[in-house]
Amino acid sequence: MRVALFATCVNDALYPSTAIATVKILERLGVEVDFPAGQTCCGQPQFNTGYRQETEPLVRRMARTFKDYDHIVTPSGSCVAMIRDNYPRIAKKAQAEGRGDTLADASDFLVPRTYELTEFLVDVLGVTDVGAYFPHTVTYHPSCHGLRMLGLGDRPRRLLEAVKGLELIELPGAQECCGFGGTFAVKNPDVSAAMGADKIHNSLSTGAGVLCGADNSCLMHLGGMLRRQNAPQRALHLAEILASTQKEPFA
Repeated sequence: MRVALFATCVNDALYPSTAIATVKILERLGVEVDFPAGQTCCGQPQFNTGYRQETEPLVRRMARTFKDYDHIVTPSGSCVAMIRDNYPRIAKKAQAEGRGDTLADASDFLVPRTYELTEFLVDVLGVTDVGAYFPHTVTYHPSCHGLRMLGLGDRPRRLLEAVKGLELIELPGAQECCGFGGTFAVKNPDVSAAMGADKIHNSLSTGAGVLCGADNSCLMHLGGMLRRQNAPQRALHLAEILASTQKEPFA
């Protein structure tokens, strides 16, 4: 099987190790992974800030960039949710304004082909044990997009539970938002920080050494708070845990 990796902006700019880990996992499972160099942003920041028309060229670019692939895999639930939930909205609005034919084609092409990493592993490849080894205590934060928009359910937990050496500890208040929310954190910093503080309190109460998530946007928010507190816990993307093995442990 041949798939395209959609790395996303935040991973490309700040967390390239997550994109690399995604490739390692997929290749370990016998998947051929391409990285189309023309990829940029999916348009989520623009759309969420109210710039709908400015998002439209990015929808078209996404379709052009990934036109040769039946499966597009990304370690970011928020970007997948942007494509699945908002691309059809953008196309429908543009059509109503008499300029949306290519947008509708782009949306129709991308929506069924774009997968968040954990759902691709579980639903398409049919695996939960990816051969990982991670001898640490871990608690898992399900991000809002994965939880409420994609319905990832227990897929991430099933993958973590199959990791050799890993002890998974339940996170109190797991379904509560961490407070990041993209531009929400910029527009409402005090509320965002308070929500993040609640999440960090719950996470530290588990005694786990690692706070895991499947979206680096949430982990950037929470990881920054952990570092500022000099807390005995680190934030780490699920892909980096799944990529870790006894021969090649996470550094």
